[in-house]
Order: sequence, then C-alpha cells, then structure tokens
Amino acid sequence: QVQLVESGGDLVQAGGSLTLSCVASGFIFSAQFMAWYRQGPGKQRDLVASITSGGDSNYADSVKGRFTISRDNAKNTIYLQMNSLKPEDTAVYYCYTIGRRTYWGQGTQVTVSS
Repeated sequence: QVQLVESGGDLVQAGGSLTLSCVASGFIFSAQFMAWYRQGPGKQRDLVASITSGGDSNYADSVKGRFTISRDNAKNTIYLQMNSLKPEDTAVYYCYTIGRRTYWGQGTQVTVSS
C-alpha cells in the first residue's frame, strides 16, 4: 500500500532554514508526480511545490526563490529545502502524490517564530 512519511518539521526563527523529507513506498516512485502542500492555522491546504517524474518543478508564488523541491529516486524520497523562512510559512506540511486516488502523508509541523 502507498505510504508517505514526512519528517524534518521544527520550530525555527524567522530567516532560518529547514529541510523537510518525505519517504515514499508502495508504488514506482521514479515514475510518480510528487508535491508538497501546507495548511496553516485556520487556512485551507495549499500547494507549495511540485516535481514531475522528469524533475520539472513548480512553486507557489509565495515561496519562489526561497524554497526548493528535489527528489532522490534511489531513496524514494522528496525534499523541500526552505530558506529565509517567514512567520507566514508556519503550517503543517504534507507530502502528496496521485495514482488511482490522491495520497497524503501524516504531515510535519513547521513553526516560524518572529
């Protein structure tokens, strides 16, 4: 069965950096579109960044130039490198993929203090 397990969330000061990881299993990872979403307090879940099987990436305007999504197919893992963090980046970050249906990880909390 498909499993997505995120890690790396933490409390960090504004201007700091974090790297999130998502380890995937249960499907052919190298062929799969993957993405990071986030949901802040009282907000809807929004797309942060995505990466295709070929390595093409896209970003929400709010994170362009600060966040980088990448994948390591040998480790069945995607990453989200987050730099210059802002308090408004505070959210639960979720790993996402889609096959016969959508799949989500359990989420990892990122808190950015001002």
